[in-house]
Amino acid sequence: MLGRIDLITLLVDDVPTCAAFYRDVLGFRVAGDASGDYVEFANDGVRFALYPRRLLAQFTGNPSDAASRVGQVVELAIRLAHPTAVDQAYEEVTANGAKPVAGPSDMPWGQRTAFIADPDGNVIELFADQPKKVESDDTV
Repeated sequence: MLGRIDLITLLVDDVPTCAAFYRDVLGFRVAGDASGDYVEFANDGVRFALYPRRLLAQFTGNPSDAASRVGQVVELAIRLAHPTAVDQAYEEVTANGAKPVAGPSDMPWGQRTAFIADPDGNVIELFADQPKKVESDDTV
């Protein structure tokens, strides 16, 4: 392997609107100046940023990089401390402008999840692990 993933940049059509969403609705703290085309957020672990599709196309020389996408190509997932926090966070962020995609539900893989979208339509999963069920031993 060459190295590790250090930065995830979400390509969007409207950087200021999406930056305001991640800052004001989801509570991410902007790291540095957010007035330009590139906005990076303070985040533990992998860095997270927003960048306009049109500029990626300019730098790569591939006009299709600027085209609006169809469907999802990435999903961001935000881990919460407890399953009840998923319900609370979903209610809070949708009340503050996040687009509801799918309300909280228990998934067969042992997590409680809910899905929202940012102003550009990117899906964000809110999730928490369900407590492990303790099986009783009736062989006493």
